[in-house]
Amino acid sequence: MPTVTVRNLKNKEVGEVTLPDTVFGAEYNESLVHAAVRNYQANGRQGTSATKTRGNVSGSGRKLWKQKGTGRARIASLRSPLWKGGGNVHGPQPRDWSYDLPKKMRQGALRSALSERLREGNLIVIDEFSFGAAKTKDFISAIETLSIHEKIDGAKTLIVDSLDNVNLILSSRNVPKTKVTNSFGLNIYDIIYHEKVLISKAAAEELANLLSPGSEKIEIAAAEPKAKKTRAKKTEEKVEEATDNE
Repeated sequence: MPTVTVRNLKNKEVGEVTLPDTVFGAEYNESLVHAAVRNYQANGRQGTSATKTRGNVSGSGRKLWKQKGTGRARIASLRSPLWKGGGNVHGPQPRDWSYDLPKKMRQGALRSALSERLREGNLIVIDEFSFGAAKTKDFISAIETLSIHEKIDGAKTLIVDSLDNVNLILSSRNVPKTKVTNSFGLNIYDIIYHEKVLISKAAAEELANLLSPGSEKIEIAAAEPKAKKTRAKKTEEKVEEATDNE
């Protein structure tokens, strides 16, 4: 199971958490992620482009001149595609581009993308996004302190936290290349598009339960600190090494 350092908004380490291997330790499946991104983009298409056929354009339906005897080309209607202002042949028509992708494939793509962001070091777990007031200046200061990007027009940043955090939403909405969402609204396109992912500890636990292949509830616990060797134990080990060498 991957162990991740938890930081606060002042970029200080406040602990460690062990993330579930089933969600944040999955192998990167490029073809699955590609299929999920295509599905997301297709479902977002409006499909409202349209052209007028000869039955839609305005104009009379009568025959303009007789079939023979005029020396001109024969014609049936002013709305013919052969004439300027006539109808369009085989042009685009309104359609629904969306299609369903199996739920297991969508969840698998999310697990794969999140795990890859974690391996890259671009997924940062934050203790909590607590802002005293809705000020853009405070939000930018926190982002710069976390060393995500030095300038406002730097890396694209995705923040995953509860949408009930009004101060976070209001203070970040004017910052370019920054998006705030919750665990239920997280999608594959946002993970791929944004270079950095900031996720709160509570949102990480929600995602672990949402994307877990099993039905058991997962609780993210703090990782146990590494045990430090006492001075007495170190002395005993040195004595044993000296005895073995003799």
